[in-house]
Amino acid sequence: MRLPLLALLARGPAHGYELKQDLEQLLGSAYPQPNVGQIYVTLGRLEKSGLIEGEDVAQSSRPNKKVYHLTDAGREALRAWFEEPEDEPRVRDEFFMKLALAPQTGLADQIALINHQRRQYLNTMRQLSKLAAAEDRDNRIAHLLIEGAMLHLQADLDWLERCQEELEELE
Repeated sequence: MRLPLLALLARGPAHGYELKQDLEQLLGSAYPQPNVGQIYVTLGRLEKSGLIEGEDVAQSSRPNKKVYHLTDAGREALRAWFEEPEDEPRVRDEFFMKLALAPQTGLADQIALINHQRRQYLNTMRQLSKLAAAEDRDNRIAHLLIEGAMLHLQADLDWLERCQEELEELE
């Protein structure tokens, strides 16, 4: 959450609730929506680390609000984030750990685990399809997010099929 908030603040000053709304509008309903409390905690940490500065702004009929802006250090952290490619190998996959350890425990069948996980992925894919249909057609970012998630799920389904084939050959 830290760096996406910095990215939003690169456009200009904003308060926490505005940042939450901006994230929701940009990413659509498929992306897990942060709660405003989480955003304010993160803003506090970013301010403490010197990446942003907050300024109290008086409001006539409401309590003061705190508006945040990016510091030079925040801009540099953001620049470094954009330059760093993402490398998230899925070697430490929780499902695969279950699959690998199941025979040693005698508590779960590997094929049953695969079938259960496959059902979960298919249910998630159906939910994403519904989200895509309900999402504003003009929000290309949200549609790309949903499409990416669905492509990852399809790859996971293909991998489950491969696991099942391998395990059935061992029997």
